[in-house]
Amino acid sequence: MSTSNLTIPISGMHCASCVGKVEKSLKDVEGTVEVNVNLATQQASIRYDPDKTGISDFVETVRSIGYDVPLQKTEIKISGMSCASCVASIEKWLLDMDGVFDASVNLGAETAYVTHIPDVKFEDLKVVIESAGYKVVSPPVEETEDFEKKSLDQFYSALKLRFVASAILTALVLIFAMTPILPTGISRYAQLIVTIPIVFWTGSRFYIGFIKGLRHKTADMNTLVAVGTGSAFVYSVVATFFPALFESAGRAADVYYDTAAVIITLILLGRTLEARAKSHTSDAVRKLAGLQAKTARVIRDGKEIDIDIKDVVVGDIVIVRPGEKIPVDGEIIDGFSAIDESMLTGESIPVDKKAGDKIIGATINKTGSFKFKATRIGKDTALAQIIQMVKQAQGSKAPVQRLADRIAGIFVPIVIGIAVITFIIWFFAGPEPALTIALLNFVSVMIIACPCALGLATPTAVMVGTGLGAEHGILIKGGEVLEKARQIDTVVFDKTGTLTRGIPEVTDIVATDNFDENKLLYYASSLEKRSEHPLGMAVVKIAEEKNIKLAEPENFLALEGKGISGRVNNNRVLLGKIGFMTEKEIDLSGIGQKAEEFAENGNTVMILAVDNKAAGIIAVADTLKDEAPGIIDQLNKNRILPVMITGDNSRTAKAIAGKVGITEVVAEVLPQEKAERVKQLQSEGKKVAMVGDGINDAVALAQADIGIAIGTGTDVALEASDITLVGGDLAGVPRAIRLSRKTLATIKWNLFWAFIYNIIGIPIAAGILYPAFGTAGFLSPMIASGAMAFSSVFVVTNSLRLKKAKI
Repeated sequence: MSTSNLTIPISGMHCASCVGKVEKSLKDVEGTVEVNVNLATQQASIRYDPDKTGISDFVETVRSIGYDVPLQKTEIKISGMSCASCVASIEKWLLDMDGVFDASVNLGAETAYVTHIPDVKFEDLKVVIESAGYKVVSPPVEETEDFEKKSLDQFYSALKLRFVASAILTALVLIFAMTPILPTGISRYAQLIVTIPIVFWTGSRFYIGFIKGLRHKTADMNTLVAVGTGSAFVYSVVATFFPALFESAGRAADVYYDTAAVIITLILLGRTLEARAKSHTSDAVRKLAGLQAKTARVIRDGKEIDIDIKDVVVGDIVIVRPGEKIPVDGEIIDGFSAIDESMLTGESIPVDKKAGDKIIGATINKTGSFKFKATRIGKDTALAQIIQMVKQAQGSKAPVQRLADRIAGIFVPIVIGIAVITFIIWFFAGPEPALTIALLNFVSVMIIACPCALGLATPTAVMVGTGLGAEHGILIKGGEVLEKARQIDTVVFDKTGTLTRGIPEVTDIVATDNFDENKLLYYASSLEKRSEHPLGMAVVKIAEEKNIKLAEPENFLALEGKGISGRVNNNRVLLGKIGFMTEKEIDLSGIGQKAEEFAENGNTVMILAVDNKAAGIIAVADTLKDEAPGIIDQLNKNRILPVMITGDNSRTAKAIAGKVGITEVVAEVLPQEKAERVKQLQSEGKKVAMVGDGINDAVALAQADIGIAIGTGTDVALEASDITLVGGDLAGVPRAIRLSRKTLATIKWNLFWAFIYNIIGIPIAAGILYPAFGTAGFLSPMIASGAMAFSSVFVVTNSLRLKKAKI
């Protein structure tokens, strides 16, 4: 029995009992030979039978008993992949490595996402990938999107050079093959000489990939191209140097150098166009990265100096002037301005900022100058976190891709089998020249089959879809979320902070005959100065806006759930609910009816009494967001049921829901009960999206089919939701659903094309049309190669159409 050794880090162990528990659990895993857990190093050394178990079983076991295995994630750019078979092969080789927990390869992004123990280094992963015949694009110490773009451009340029060279040489081959410019014997040698660099230089990537695949007992797109063109080339070489072999058997010694040359050239054309198109699928990430400022003006030792953005440290005081980009995240300490945050939220209207307000790096200062303290730098900034979220989403796989992945895994062996059967049938049962027909049909089947389209159908659409969402302030966690969002038929909105602003504001002031508004606010705000209640703060705020000078209250007393009392300028002042006034025997005959009207409309009503006489009413409400009614109307028109859930009393809840057009209201619900209400809707067969602030509504967001969190820009990476709306714009809710539907429609069209192309193309290449059309029904390998090249380009360009979609 061969065994492997593995050392995994374990967190959460505190004593010898923990060690014993972990050791026992790991020893119980079938296939474990020996376990040694070290408390000091917080590691477990395991010897095991790799045929029976592996790292996934060990990690799950450790986590199941309450401990954790810290894992590291590495992102690797890979060049040389051409189809879904390449993806499956690389994933298999990576997963076979000791210490690799998970590996996901995205063909569209040309990236592998590997989760592994810290002992597995980038160099280890690189060795495995490159030994399989692919090239790892090694990042510099500090990887940037500019480096990635440069790598893509270099790859495209190299492909383009090979295509142009191949096209010129192929033109020569065709001239020699189709015109009597040279005698037949000399023409064949001329074709051979010109075809050699096409096969062994411009098309070398196919043959190198094929040989390395053989070494690892795998087959992919390179196998089909190499065997197909190689067969035509070798056949032609034999016919050139040993024509007597064919003539003795009564067959013409024909050559097919032009077939091999044209196939390689057309496939290189397809790869070149595909590379160019694929480079645009990550435009959204590069566009976001390009927003980052390059320098910052900071105060060091009392002097203003310009430094590189990488040299900014947390706590630096940064100066920003009109028209400049804000270099990093921070908090304004002096000055004010209007900030263009459209890069985060998609909203073009600048947002006013003053001392104490948080600001986001890469947004643009429009008007004033200000100083701010740097609070987040480098990879901790909101922009860097958004880029990381988008990249992770683009690297994910949608469930709809699983069928394509399963088929792609067995696709190439099946095609090779069909091609061999095709050759045998036409060689033994076909018309003369049987060998020529059998060979050409064999090559056509090998060449026309295209697993590339299957592999690119989903990831390219997911990349463009998630990128488009990011440009509109919609951060989507991945392909699975995109797929599920299209099924949503019910959207549950939390009221406070979601449909409303989350900040109480004074909406109405009604004074009795003996008072005016300013006098009413003077007494109420002077008393509320001592209160920390949000309603009191709203009253004080409006008084300050009116420049009303306030007095210092005396004998202040807060009565929980009722109101407050005290003395202002020796006057006894009461402020509170209607019930509080009734308890204090205050006559409300002049204002009672008006107070009831405000309450009916969802306002919180506060009565002010001065020296035991009613002075007036202050109505406070958590006002609706301006866009809320329009968003609800959009959902209703799209037959999506909007539901409001709140802890408010039923009367207030219905009043607010009525203002936005929501008919389904769930009121008087405690925060911990929201998830139960979501579950209840799901039990009725509804597909539910929950929209909340991502903190108080965390359980409900997790319970919903899709959790949509309202983000503020600074906390986007902290949200545990499926979708985060940066900036809190509710328009992102219907937009996200529309984006999901458009992306899934694109994926389905891509998969339809990929399947139907192969289902129809392979039988035609095998000669199924011969009974109806005779030899005219045979498909030339040249046409087959053109069709194959077109199929993958079609899929990528179809995905790129999403970039222009209106959501």
